Amino acid sequence: MGAIILEAFTDFASGTIFGAAPDAAAQAINLINNPTVLVAGIILIAVTIFLLFFLKKVIVNSVLGGIIWIVSVVIFHVELPMIPSFVIAVIFGPAGIGAMLLLKFFGLLV
Repeated sequence: MGAIILEAFTDFASGTIFGAAPDAAAQAINLINNPTVLVAGIILIAVTIFLLFFLKKVIVNSVLGGIIWIVSVVIFHVELPMIPSFVIAVIFGPAGIGAMLLLKFFGLLV
C-alpha cells in the first residue's frame, strides 16, 4: 500500500499525471535567473510600499468616518439618510459625517 502511495506522489511530482505540468515546469524554470523577473519584483514591492505609505492616512480616515457614522446612527439615534450619509462618511471621514450632522442641525438635510 505504501509503495502505491509513494508511486502516486512520485508521478504527481514529476508531472506525469497532468498534461500541462511539464510545459508549466519548463516555463517556470525559464524564470529562474531572469533579471526581468527580479526587476519586476523589486518594482512591485516599491510600488506597494509607496501606496501603503501614502494611502495609510486615507484608509484610517475612511475607517474612522465609518465608525463615527455607526456611533452617531446606532448609539445617538441621529436620523440621517442611510446610504448617502454612510458613503459621505467613508469617503470624507470624520469631516464628512461632521458636515452631515451640521446640515441635519440646521434643517437642510431631510
